[in-house]
Amino acid sequence: MTASIWFYLFPLYILGGLLLLLGTFALLGRIKGGRYLKPIVTGLMKLPLVGRLMKRASQAALERQNPELASAVKKLERSGVAKDPMRAQQALSRLSASERQAYLDATAEQTDNIAQNRQMRRQLERARKGKRR
Repeated sequence: MTASIWFYLFPLYILGGLLLLLGTFALLGRIKGGRYLKPIVTGLMKLPLVGRLMKRASQAALERQNPELASAVKKLERSGVAKDPMRAQQALSRLSASERQAYLDATAEQTDNIAQNRQMRRQLERARKGKRR
């Protein structure tokens, strides 16, 4: 009799485990801006199925937010920019003006986030002022 009860409650155990896992991910994502969640996600990205699904979701989100940047990233990935820096310049020349501007804006924004100390921020500011002139 008790064995049949455990059998019928099995879906509830699975649902409870999934809710616990989701809650853990949500909690880790909130602590220090996801600092402890990032290594877990990068590990999951190495799994073939999960990596493909996460990459597809990321690409879809980028297409909704900035379609020009999304198309530029697709073209650059197709040309193999990550493997060969010489191809990067050739691929950038093949982008349209709006795609190139979106890509350069995104890389400049990423560079700003990397510059953490005062000296690096000042160097970036001087470089920007030199571009404006």
